[in-house]
Amino acid sequence: MERIAITDKAAKVLEQLKAKHGDLIFHQSGGCCDGSAPMVFEKGDLYLDESDVLLGTLNDVNFYMNQDQFEYWKHTHLTVDVTEGRGASFSLEIPLGLRFLIQSRLLTKEEEAFLIVNLKEDISF
Repeated sequence: MERIAITDKAAKVLEQLKAKHGDLIFHQSGGCCDGSAPMVFEKGDLYLDESDVLLGTLNDVNFYMNQDQFEYWKHTHLTVDVTEGRGASFSLEIPLGLRFLIQSRLLTKEEEAFLIVNLKEDISF
């Protein structure tokens, strides 16, 4: 079971960004406005610390979320998608006229039970 997934369309954009920029990370900070959207950075361009939770890996790109934001999203399955339109962030897809976004749904009881049992393996700081 996974906590996070990516659409085919978003995965193609991510692969394009990896080809241009090399190793990447996703980060969702939980700030206001575009700060609550997932952003892609070159690996090493964003300082990560113990307040960042690793939710999973999408196409060899780690996806981190700020711990405070994760408290709001911990009962949901997240899917990274992409849409046309420029966001107001420093995310690498912005110059393409695109922006990543999150689609969410509540975890099923089975998914939540599995993730709680495997919490230490599922989430790392």
